[in-house]
Amino acid sequence: MTMKKRIVVLSGAGISAESGISTFRDSDGLWEKHDVMEVASAAGFARNPELVHRFYNQRRAQLLEVEPNSAHIGLAELEKDFEVNIVTQNVDNLHERAGSTNVLHLHGELMKVRSVTDESKVFTLTADNIETTPDTEIEGHKVRPHIVFFDEAVPNIHRAVELMRQADICVIVGTSLQVQPAASLYRFLPRNAPIYYIDLRPVVPYDRDVDLLTMTATEGVKQLTEILQNMK
Repeated sequence: MTMKKRIVVLSGAGISAESGISTFRDSDGLWEKHDVMEVASAAGFARNPELVHRFYNQRRAQLLEVEPNSAHIGLAELEKDFEVNIVTQNVDNLHERAGSTNVLHLHGELMKVRSVTDESKVFTLTADNIETTPDTEIEGHKVRPHIVFFDEAVPNIHRAVELMRQADICVIVGTSLQVQPAASLYRFLPRNAPIYYIDLRPVVPYDRDVDLLTMTATEGVKQLTEILQNMK
């Protein structure tokens, strides 16, 4: 029996933007009109936890109003012919809702919260109970957003590196390759693993050959699927 080729997809804000999720940082440095350091840093949370809880409540409400787009769905459908792992910088759950079964979130998950005193205690919120406050307790724990803040380590980066090392094919979609450490993950790929880079404004790695698909995520994943059909 022939082993399926292993694809690792590194996805960023551009894929979710086509579903209506606002990108993390606009050109003016704000996220939904907030200074990102006020709503996405440990220091900001310490200063004003009520603001941070309210901000992520709003992000969850927005998430429930949108649906996976054809790029999310197309990547999920690749699992029919390939072993696919999604390594995403996004905190939404659109990959999972599209049907992807192996999703690694580098920067946390919007629909989860965790204990402020024990980061191993992680709780999943339901669609009918998305709001938290500084006083919210779950199983006796005060909670915070399960988001990797700017001044915190990225706990899943080591698993992401291992997935990259094992990949036969890499797909980069909807990310400018500017945010570290995710931006350097492609460097752990085997030298013979092809890289397909889907983005309207790609920042091309100088040290690797890359097949550019300079287009939207939805257009690019459709074209990528056609290319990969010849590589099964």
